[in-house]
Amino acid sequence: MHQEKLKFIDLFCGIGGFRIAFEETCEENGIKSQCVFSSDIDKYAQDSYEENFGERPFGDITEVDENTIPDHDILFAGFPCQPFSIIGQMKGLNDTRGTLFFDIARIIKAKQPKAFILENVKQLVGHDKGNTLKVIIQSLVDLGYHVQYSVLNALDYGLPQKRERIVIIGHQDPIMFTFPSPIKPYKNLENILEKKVPEKYFASDHIRNKRKAKHTSSYYPSIWHENKSGNICSYPYSCALRSGASHNYLLVNGERRLTPREMFRLQGFPNWYKITVSDAQAKKQAGNAVPVNMIKAVVQKILPYIATTLDQTAVLREYELQYNPS
Repeated sequence: MHQEKLKFIDLFCGIGGFRIAFEETCEENGIKSQCVFSSDIDKYAQDSYEENFGERPFGDITEVDENTIPDHDILFAGFPCQPFSIIGQMKGLNDTRGTLFFDIARIIKAKQPKAFILENVKQLVGHDKGNTLKVIIQSLVDLGYHVQYSVLNALDYGLPQKRERIVIIGHQDPIMFTFPSPIKPYKNLENILEKKVPEKYFASDHIRNKRKAKHTSSYYPSIWHENKSGNICSYPYSCALRSGASHNYLLVNGERRLTPREMFRLQGFPNWYKITVSDAQAKKQAGNAVPVNMIKAVVQKILPYIATTLDQTAVLREYELQYNPS
C-alpha cells in the first residue's frame, strides 16, 4: 500500500532537535515523515544540520517569502527570545513586528499547517508582566488555532538535566489535547558520561581545590554547578546547559568539564549524531538545543491528530490520549 508522508518544517532549527524528536516518533509508529523546509541563520548550526541530515538549512528567515515555503502538516520552531518590543494593544500580528515570532506567524498564516509546536525559554511566561506571551497567544488564536502552553522540564522526560522551557502548541481542530505527564525516572548520569576523557577537559588544580574546599557532594557521579555568587551545589543531574556560560560553569564530580558528546546526550541527541564542530561551537549548539525527549513526549500526544489524513494511521500504536476522532 502506498504510504504518504507527514510533512514538516523546521524553523530556527539549530542542530535539529525538533527533527530528531519528530522523525523518531514517526518511525517508532510506522509513519513516514519528510522535512520540506528548514532554516537557521547560524553558519555552524547549518554545518551540523547538513552533516547529519544531508540538507543545508536556509539562512535568514526574515528574507524568506512565506508563499515559497512548501505545504506542510506541522511546523516546529524553537524561536530565539530576543528582546520583545511589543506595544501590546492586541492588534494581532502588528504587535509582533520587529520580532522573529512575527516570521513564524506570517508563515502559519500563509500555509495553515494542521498543527505547530513552538519552544522558548521559561522567562517568556513572565516577560513584561505576561503581556508578551499574551500577545503571542492571541496572535496565534487570531490565525484560527486552538492554542495551549505549558512549562515543561527535561528532567521529567528521562533526561538528567534540569531544563525548563515553555512549549506552545496549536491545532486547527478542537481536539482534546493535554500536555504529557512526567515520565520518570530520568536516565542515570553513568549512562551519559564518557569513560575515557582527554586531559584537556579537566579543570586546573586551582579550580578543583577551590571548589572542593567549598563543597562536598552527596552524590556520585554528580555535576557541580557554581552560580554567579560563587555558591556551589551538586546533583545527580545537570543544571541547564547554557550556550554562553563560563568555562567551568558545570563540572563533573567537581573536576572536569562536560565533553561535547556528554552535552549532546544531556539534550537527548542519539550517539549516531555526528559532532564535527569545535568544542566551543558544540557547547553553544548544545546550550541552544531543544531537549529531544521532552519534545518527543509532546509529539506523541499530537501525532494521532495530524496523521488522521494518512493511509497508514492504522499502524499507530494506542497512546494515552484524550482524542476521539469521531
